Amino acid sequence: MDTLLGQGRAAIDLICDPETFNENKVGAKSFDDPDFGPGAVVGTAKLDGQTVTVIASDADAFNEKFPVVYAGIIGMEEGYKMAQAVYATLEADKAEAKENKRAIVLVVDTPGNGPGKVEEIFGMNKATGAYQLALAEARLAGHPIIAMVIGRAISGAFLCHGLQADHILSLDSDFGTMIHVMPLTSISRIIKKDMETLEKLAEGNPVFAAGPRFFSRLGGVEEIVTKIEDMHGAVSRHIAEVRDAKKRGTETTGPVGRGSLGAERGGRVVRPEVIKLLESEFAAVASKYLPGAN
Repeated sequence: MDTLLGQGRAAIDLICDPETFNENKVGAKSFDDPDFGPGAVVGTAKLDGQTVTVIASDADAFNEKFPVVYAGIIGMEEGYKMAQAVYATLEADKAEAKENKRAIVLVVDTPGNGPGKVEEIFGMNKATGAYQLALAEARLAGHPIIAMVIGRAISGAFLCHGLQADHILSLDSDFGTMIHVMPLTSISRIIKKDMETLEKLAEGNPVFAAGPRFFSRLGGVEEIVTKIEDMHGAVSRHIAEVRDAKKRGTETTGPVGRGSLGAERGGRVVRPEVIKLLESEFAAVASKYLPGAN
């Protein structure tokens, strides 16, 4: 097997303990309606014998109510279904100490969100926002969240299904993995720069380039996994690292931590300077705007 593109279900057994995945059951909640968010795969599995919640995409599913939702696209229903799986996880472990809360494993292979007019009218943004909020709440509550990119991690779908994780791992680009917010063709149209200029920038600037290696320089990928058979061990190891950091109260994970990691790796060296400048400028005028600051 030289790629896992479109094989989210197969990847679950490769990442978790084989044949332990119990689909459509998370804690006390059952997902009994097969027509609701068919592109979202949710359930419970074991990883090194420990219970984990698994959330993935099914590239073979098609949502008949929303024709733009296919090939692993995260549509409105899929976003809500994924959010419900996270909240079911929170509910299941609400009485547990932080160090005992189950991990959430995100298997990432999605070409984007459902961009149809109907979805936008009905509230596509609310669905993806609900999923992001759910993951952020789970992360802050102590659940280690690890995203494993096995194929495509594109645009707004990766924003909700991946970027809220404590740590993001990715198979190397040799396996066909793709990570980017926007292709160079779209960037060219928006900022009115020719492709030749952008392609030259992409050779050395990770902000313009796509792929797990460039994204790693930005701090967006904690580790690149070079063998499919190593995914299980890598995910397990990062769960342990995140759990230990949360227990000690020293974690710098999630979106904020990745910004610092990007600076360390030389991909976002200006970011700390901009933050420092903004903080100093805000401090200079804060007394005019913050209640009780005088």
